[in-house]
Amino acid sequence: MTTAPATPSTDTLPDGTVDAVVIGGGAAGLNGALMLARSRRSVVVIDSGTPRNAPAGGVHGLLGLDGTPPAELYGRGREEVRGYGGLVVSGEVSAAEHAAPSADGDLRFTVTLADGRALTARRLLVATGLRDVLPGLPGLAEHWGHSVVHCPYCHGWEVRDQPIGVLATGPASVHHALLFRQLTDDLVYFAHGTELDDETRTRFAARGIRVVDTPVAEVVGDREGGIRGVLLADGRVAARRVLAVATTLVARTEGLAGLGLPMEDVPGGGRRFASGPAGATDVPGVWVAGNVTDPMAQVGASAAAGALAGAHINALLAVADTDAAVAALAPAGKTAPGTA
Repeated sequence: MTTAPATPSTDTLPDGTVDAVVIGGGAAGLNGALMLARSRRSVVVIDSGTPRNAPAGGVHGLLGLDGTPPAELYGRGREEVRGYGGLVVSGEVSAAEHAAPSADGDLRFTVTLADGRALTARRLLVATGLRDVLPGLPGLAEHWGHSVVHCPYCHGWEVRDQPIGVLATGPASVHHALLFRQLTDDLVYFAHGTELDDETRTRFAARGIRVVDTPVAEVVGDREGGIRGVLLADGRVAARRVLAVATTLVARTEGLAGLGLPMEDVPGGGRRFASGPAGATDVPGVWVAGNVTDPMAQVGASAAAGALAGAHINALLAVADTDAAVAALAPAGKTAPGTA
């Protein structure tokens, strides 16, 4: 019997202005918040509780934590952030916008939640992640994250040596097939209306990858909750236990339009936020980290990006704090110690 995961606890939204609000409670957001909280910054994480990898049984490729269930990993992360004084608030962001600067000219942002609550922050870290958009094929979505997978590094070992099918969605699926061929000797490539040139067919044949050109009509489930194959347009059922499909990767941008963050196309389809070093954006005071700007990043890379962004935010806040302290001396005719 499987026990449903407990609903994450939520902190009270603080009054006043905090140093940073982190939008998104996944690996990037929590690690960014951890760096800020350890630097004694007041930080609030707004967590919608819908991580991209929620259907997965475990996080893989993460040294020392390989196989940890996503809910357990994020639960630990939330408590670590809280252990240093950070807050984690459950909720959806409905709007994030620029606000009037402080009296000393420091930046301000207003973040509003779907239930109407709001708070003000000096800096923002956007770590909302992305959404995997699947092809509109009957039977595909209900097996997502289990018998239908996308990443050979995230799920490959768990499906090794099984009869695997690759459902082509575009040119990137060719490389997808080569990666999954490393994991099984029984691989079928369902072209599904995409073009496959003679050179690629030759390369596939050399690796023992069979090609089915007949379009796929439906994914067929079995009695145990997995899949038993795909129904082809001509009525045949091609037996498969696993189906790999490259999704369209689209950044989660809901509620963020007011920030005016620049976006760019993702190769192969989809959209992401554009960013520079340490996740800085062209919008002063706003950083991005994780899959929202790096769609191919696994959990470890997303966490590292969040940590780097958090450290960068703290560094620039330290400069702003010092600038404000120096400016505060001027009205009283004071000068900094050691200056003439």
